[in-house]
Amino acid sequence: MKRIDNTTARQVTFSERRKCIFKKALELSTLCEAEIALIVFRATRKLFDYGSPRSIVFCLLFFAFNHSLVQVRSIK
Repeated sequence: MKRIDNTTARQVTFSERRKCIFKKALELSTLCEAEIALIVFRATRKLFDYGSPRSIVFCLLFFAFNHSLVQVRSIK
């Protein structure tokens, strides 16, 4: 496996795979009654997250106090 050199293809692949991994996290949470927190950082310093309210709030607070985040966008 290697990095996708074409910027447009890399963005499309990221978007498609991000949707798939968030869907899998939702399925795992639903099927197993698990608390799931999933955080994905882009190279552009954008943050995408999925999780139950308790788990994601904890994670975002941790990162907010320990890292300077430029943009935060929640995907549900």
